[in-house]
Amino acid sequence: MLVLDADFPDPSVLLAPDGYYYAYATQTKRNGQILNFQVARSLDLQRWEHLGEALPQKPAWAATSQRFWAPDVSRHPDGRYLMYYSAQPNDPAAGLCLGVAVAERPAGPFRDSGQPLLAGGPGFENIDPMRFVDPTDGRQWLFWGSGFGPLRVRELAAGGLGFAENSEAKIIVEPRAAGDPSPYGHLIEGSWVHYRQGWYYLFYSGDNCCGPDARYAVLVARARHATGPYQTLAQATGTAGTILVETARWQAPGHNSLVTDAHGQDWLLYHAIDRQQPTFDAINDEQGYSRRVLLLSKVDYNAEGWPVVNE
Repeated sequence: MLVLDADFPDPSVLLAPDGYYYAYATQTKRNGQILNFQVARSLDLQRWEHLGEALPQKPAWAATSQRFWAPDVSRHPDGRYLMYYSAQPNDPAAGLCLGVAVAERPAGPFRDSGQPLLAGGPGFENIDPMRFVDPTDGRQWLFWGSGFGPLRVRELAAGGLGFAENSEAKIIVEPRAAGDPSPYGHLIEGSWVHYRQGWYYLFYSGDNCCGPDARYAVLVARARHATGPYQTLAQATGTAGTILVETARWQAPGHNSLVTDAHGQDWLLYHAIDRQQPTFDAINDEQGYSRRVLLLSKVDYNAEGWPVVNE
């Protein structure tokens, strides 16, 4: 279901105490204005009000960049809202970094912490962060990864602005994992973790999000512990392992987030390219860049406990 007919890529979703669902998205150009990070809100996940800019001031370490990607916002127990994101640092030759910003309200304004949470590695390996708080013990974990590398996880410190002392990054899913026949596993990214009935479900996407040859789909793995070991749906079933693929209208669906409503129903928010209007006037004179709109689908679970996405 199309729920926001505008460029709104890499969406993450949060249910706030005020009863609104808030969604955040990658940098875009809207009505001729560049927005570093977008924010919208809804009471029912179907009708969305676009609120505009969530990060009005770029961090000093990325002040000259126009590459701000994939914000993930979650609420800290102390009431602050933490936004984890990816950005190109001022050095155009450097790899993308992970950053973190803070706000008092879910709509922002968010202010950067002052330095990258994780300095850039090769290319775009350090992108698409997602903070997950384990409901079983309260530990905080950051999931991230892309750039033809693996998906990773590392424990966060209590305040959320840095990693836990002596913690180390752990690889959880490799591209083209052994025994995984999925045709979408060459590049994997967009981690999103959801806990349900003793399982940690890791949703992620691959292969190519954008452009005229975009080829993207949502995949899933699961584990009994937040840090794994994870088994992909492809490994478990010997299939492609996808739960969401393109249709006649929607090209390259992916980079999802998941939220549970008041009735206990899980919903998937994700972007896709609308074949009826596939491009728009994007940033950096990238005329004709993919226009990725916001869609919503219902999530059920089969007899084996694997998620199934229904239109």
